Amino acid sequence: SDERGDELVYAGVPISTVMKDDMGVGGVVGLLWFRRKLPPHFNKFIEMVLQITADHGPAVSGAHNTIVTARAGKDLLSSLCSGLLTIGPRFGGALDEAAKMFTRAYDEKVSPQQFVMDTRNAGKLIMGIGHKIKSVDNPDQRVVILKEFAFAKFPANSQKVLRYALEVEKVTTRKKNNLILNVDGVIACCFVDLLRSCKSFSVDETQQYIEMGTLNALFVLGRSIGFIGHYLDQKRLKQGLYRHPTDDITYFLSDINTNQ
Repeated sequence: SDERGDELVYAGVPISTVMKDDMGVGGVVGLLWFRRKLPPHFNKFIEMVLQITADHGPAVSGAHNTIVTARAGKDLLSSLCSGLLTIGPRFGGALDEAAKMFTRAYDEKVSPQQFVMDTRNAGKLIMGIGHKIKSVDNPDQRVVILKEFAFAKFPANSQKVLRYALEVEKVTTRKKNNLILNVDGVIACCFVDLLRSCKSFSVDETQQYIEMGTLNALFVLGRSIGFIGHYLDQKRLKQGLYRHPTDDITYFLSDINTNQ
C-alpha cells in the first residue's frame, strides 16, 4: 500500500475505489497479498474461507490457549499470540501441505489408489484427509458449502485438483468412513484450482504462493476472529485463573533414583 499521496492506495487502487466497487475483504486480501485484482468468485471464496475458519469451539488447542492466557490476566495481543502459536501440522496448519500433496499427485498423474498406497507405505498421513467426528454419514457442512460453491461458481471444468481429492476420498473412506476430505483439504484444493484457473497467475507464481504459506495465512487470518471472540468472552465474564482438573492429568510418580 502507499499512503504518501492524497489518498491511501492498495496495489495501485485508491481506497475510494475499493469502497465504491464494494471489493470487500476478499478484494482487499487480493490487492495486499497478491498485488492484483482478483475475479469476484475468487474474492467471494476468500471471504467464505475466513467465515468458515473463524472458529471451531473452545476445545481446540488454539482457542484453549487463548482462553487460558486471557484468564491469567494477560492482554488481548498476548492471548491472541498464545492461540496463534499453536497453529501447525496438527492444528490448522495442514492447508499448505495438503495443497502440495494433492497438487503433486494430480500433476504427476498418480492414480488415487496409488497415491493412497504410496503415502501409507511411506508412513505419512495424507494432509487434508480425516476427521475425528465427521464422516461420510455425518458430513462437515463447511466442506459441503465450499464444494457446492466451487462446482457452481468456479470456471467450468476448473475444479481439477478438487475432483482428484474427492477420488482419493473414495479410496480412503472404503477403509474408514471418517477418512473424508476435511475442511483443510477442500480449502487447499479449491485454492490451487482458483490460482490456476483465474488467468492472473503464472505457473511459477502459483507454486510460489503455495510454497510461501499463503493457505495457512488464510487460516491464521480467519481463526484470529474466533480467538479474539474467546478472549473477549473471558474478560466479559470476569473469569479467574484457569487451573486444569487433576483427574485429567496422568502423574508419573516413579522414583528417578530407583526407576520404580
